[in-house]
Amino acid sequence: MSDGEIHVLDLFAGTGGLTAGFHAGSARFRSVGAVEMDRAAAASYAASFPETPVSPGRIEDWLERGDLPKNVDVVVGGPPCQGFSTLGRQDAEDERNTLWRQYARTLVLTQPKYFVVENVAAFARSPQYLDFVAETGPTGSLRDYAFQHRILNAADYGSPQLRKRAVLIGYHRDLEFPGFPEPTHAAEPTLNGLKPYVTVGQALKGVPLEPDKDDVRDRVTHFHSIPMPGEFSPRDLHWSRTYTMLSRNRFANIPEGGNRFDLPADLLAPCWVKHKTGSGDVMGRLRSDRPSVTIRTEFFKPEKGRYIHPKADRAITHYEAALLQGFPTEHRFIGNRGEIARQIGNAVPIPLGAAIARQLAKQF
Repeated sequence: MSDGEIHVLDLFAGTGGLTAGFHAGSARFRSVGAVEMDRAAAASYAASFPETPVSPGRIEDWLERGDLPKNVDVVVGGPPCQGFSTLGRQDAEDERNTLWRQYARTLVLTQPKYFVVENVAAFARSPQYLDFVAETGPTGSLRDYAFQHRILNAADYGSPQLRKRAVLIGYHRDLEFPGFPEPTHAAEPTLNGLKPYVTVGQALKGVPLEPDKDDVRDRVTHFHSIPMPGEFSPRDLHWSRTYTMLSRNRFANIPEGGNRFDLPADLLAPCWVKHKTGSGDVMGRLRSDRPSVTIRTEFFKPEKGRYIHPKADRAITHYEAALLQGFPTEHRFIGNRGEIARQIGNAVPIPLGAAIARQLAKQF
């Protein structure tokens, strides 16, 4: 390190949520490399962090090429979680479940002081997690390392979003465990100095109720000579959607904090008529006075969760989702609507990443 810099390598980097969080947590962190298979996400990372070399493609290919940076102090990343996510069909044989092995291989090759793995809360109960633990045993490839894990809620660290994630913090056995960041916010603050949760209303304050950026969607940029939509700032993502009259009538009948159970019989979908139980978040409206639910990759579809705007009769826009994730104004996004939605929904909330970064920075 020079001038107190802490060198960070970001694996499965996405659009750079963890990198943005580390940069927000301490100016000492310098990103020296990133790897991301999704080309649009890699392009967004490159546009947001132009001084950081980005490798678009499979991590296995990157490792085979030997493009690893030298003098890495911290490795961060969240291997794809779809194979053992509690959402959708779980598949023990999903090849994405084994990508943690490439993460471990990178640790062996770069020998960082610390590492951070972020994933869905279910990861800590998966066979892959137990395999990861085994690798830190006396005969494992990571025998020089140890780690601890904890389920952290992004709202506890100033994010306007309730999002629980498994966070693993590892350290070289020659060093001390750095600990987990202490919460700074709470739903019901007490006398111990915690701040109240940041709410949806606070996060979206000043955002026009009517989307007003449809005119910028035709921009084109090039990434590795491939034309792609963009680049867009978070504010550029305040795009509208076209809804049927039926959808608009449904939105209008759902109060703040309500959901499909508030709809009159003539507005119910046939499947809802037959199913009086199930998720209360389906066709749900956010509340201004609380943090949002977890922002997932299909936040623009009200039928997928509690994603209706607190006041307007529409789903939240890409811009509003980016604000609920904590993306700074200087971040850049490249890709079509679906690709950018995946980038936003898959990202680590920036306030959570910043809290982890501040905790690690104390060790240097």
